[in-house]
This record gives sequence, structure tokens and C-alpha cells, in this order.
Amino acid sequence: MTRHVLVLNVGSSSIKYALLDPATGHRAAGGLVERIGEDGGRLVHHGPGEEPYERPGPYPDTESALAALQAAFAEAGPDLADARLAAVGHRVVHGGDRYSAPVVIDESVEQTIEELIPLAPLHNPPALAGIRAARRTFPELPHVAVFDTAFHQTLPPAAHTYAVPRDWAAELGVRRYGFHGTSHAYVSRRAAALLGRVPGEVNSIVLHLGNGASVTAVAGGRSVETSMGLTPLEGLVMGTRSGDVDPALPAFLARTRGMTAEETDKALNTAAGLEGLCGARDMREVWRLVDAGDPAAALAIDVYVHRIRKYVGAYYAVLGRVDAVVFTAGVGENDARTRARALAGLERLGIAVDAGRNTAPGGGERFISPKDGEVAVLVVPTDEEREIAAGAVQAVRGA
Repeated sequence: MTRHVLVLNVGSSSIKYALLDPATGHRAAGGLVERIGEDGGRLVHHGPGEEPYERPGPYPDTESALAALQAAFAEAGPDLADARLAAVGHRVVHGGDRYSAPVVIDESVEQTIEELIPLAPLHNPPALAGIRAARRTFPELPHVAVFDTAFHQTLPPAAHTYAVPRDWAAELGVRRYGFHGTSHAYVSRRAAALLGRVPGEVNSIVLHLGNGASVTAVAGGRSVETSMGLTPLEGLVMGTRSGDVDPALPAFLARTRGMTAEETDKALNTAAGLEGLCGARDMREVWRLVDAGDPAAALAIDVYVHRIRKYVGAYYAVLGRVDAVVFTAGVGENDARTRARALAGLERLGIAVDAGRNTAPGGGERFISPKDGEVAVLVVPTDEEREIAAGAVQAVRGA
């Protein structure tokens, strides 16, 4: 009989969850509890029925939200008692340099996640609160932490080391960590499968383009370079994040505008990127503005795709040989215009997008490069929940 994993992604005011078979990726159920600790909280559960099951709040804390989640399974199905749960898998953003693989959670792991809060002050605290509440809610099950940073622990020292005073790294952990690791790991493996090869034989450049965006160079199944750094701010232009800027910018803003480090950090994370350039963070809205003749939106697209193209070229140089460029996540999977613009002009590198394939209706895994293209260009929908579930089972078996 199939065993399932309950995957939890706990944020500061929400819980995304999925019940799935890690072997096939089949989802038996999933949903969202939102506005935890706020007015208007609600749960939306997608189970076996055609209509979603909704359960209004309020949900004052994570524990009450998990209780509502349990009730949703009991009332709308499937019954968790019949799901033969193998584990509860938790998405944790930052594992520092401590974890290179999923790990079964105990008090020591909880303590380490807490110690890493300075590296991820917005993400690790709610994840830790979720872990503790879930361990109380499901005390009979193993709980597994799956870290966004783990896949990138294979970065060589030359790639993960910043040219800063050595004691910053030794005492504070200042280095490149990278993020979106569960997505990059899953997508790079699927890309190898589409090429009919094993991951160890394939070099790929994976473009995870969503509201958050990152690019990773994967050599033989191992991350060897990635665009996000100490935090998820570095790298590509994103919905509200700037990506790469001059490191002296905070000092300049302090001198000229009197902005504190905290104010600049907040602005670069929440008011920059596409939002800062043209007032829209959703790529669909940005393209609507472009089509309406908005010059700021047109510039935003130019900046966005220029940054991607620059990274693709740099990572081609890092890898030496590229078998595939792979698009994933919301923009990467659904936006043909951005895909075409992002790779335009790279034909001399063997990278090209076929217009017909790129704009063909339908979704799923597919080739969008010419049939005789030197480098395969692929679209692979990401499945981070399945990756977390598979990692959870792997950790439990190895424990």
C-alpha cells in the first residue's frame, strides 16, 4: 500500500501543505491556511471532492492552524489515518553550512535551525515554530527538515567564498549559500531524464524564474555556481528584490538620504526589482504595461532579461560545456515572451529558442529549442513538494 508524506511550508502568516506519494508525485490533497494571527484567516483545502473545502478562522497561531488542517482532512478527506504517513517533511530556507541533505529532526536539529536565524531572520523563525507545533500535533511521526540551501553545499570554495576579511566567514558564516535548492535539484534531474541521460552525465543551467528568481549551474548533478548568495537578495532581478547592486549602495544612501541599513535592506527586498522599476511585480502586469506603451515597463523587461542573459553566459563559461538550459517556476514555465527575450542573441553559444515550440499551447515538460539545436532548451515545471517528500523518505530510511 502507498505511503504518503505530509509536506509543510510554514511562513510568518501562512501554511502551505500537500499530502503526496513521493514515488509518483501524486497529490492526494493540499491546501493553504492564510492570515494566521490576523483578521480574516481562512483555510482552503483541496481534497478528493471537486469543490474546495473552506474553513474560516480566526487562527491565532501556528498550532491552531495545524489543528484546522487536521480537521480539514478529517471532514473533507482523505483521512490521514488511512494515508499511512511515512513522515512529515518541512521546508526550511536556511541550513547554513551544517546540512547538505535532509535530516530527521530532533532537539539538536531544532537548536541548529535556531542558531541559523541571523542568516535568515524572516524565514527560519516561522519554520522553526511550525516544526515545533507540528511535532506536538503529530508526535508519533518522524519529522524531516529539507533545506533550500542543501543542494548548493557542493559549491566549490572558489564559488562560495566572498573576497572579504577571513574572520567574517570564520566567525559569522559569511559566504554564498544559494537558495531554491529543492527546485534546482528536482528540475536538473528531470532535465537529464528528458535528454535520456543520467544526471551525472549532464551539465545544465537552471533558471528558476518566479517572484523570487535564481540561476544555478549544475555539473553532473552537482551545484557548482548559483546566483543567490548569503541571502536571497543577490543575483537576478526579481518581483520586489533588486538582485545585484553595488555593495556601496547602502553607504551612499546613508550619506545622501540618511537611510539606515535596515531601511535600505527592506527597500532592496520589498520595493525594488520589477516593482521598483515600473510599479508592478507580476510579470503579466508588466507585459500589459509594455503593450500599453509604458516606457518604464519596457525598461524593466530589458533590465530583467539582460541580467538573465549575462548569468547564462557566465555560467556557460563556468561549466565549459552546456547540455541544457532549463526554465522553471511561474515565469519560466508560463511566459513564452520572457523565455525568448532572455536567450536572444546566444545563438553563437548554441543556445536558441524555436518560436513555434516556445509559444505552442499546453504545459508540462517540453523542448522549446530547435530540433537540431546544439543545446537543449527545456521547460520543466518544478515540484518542490515532491522533492521535499522524497527527501523526507530518504532521511527516514537512512536514520
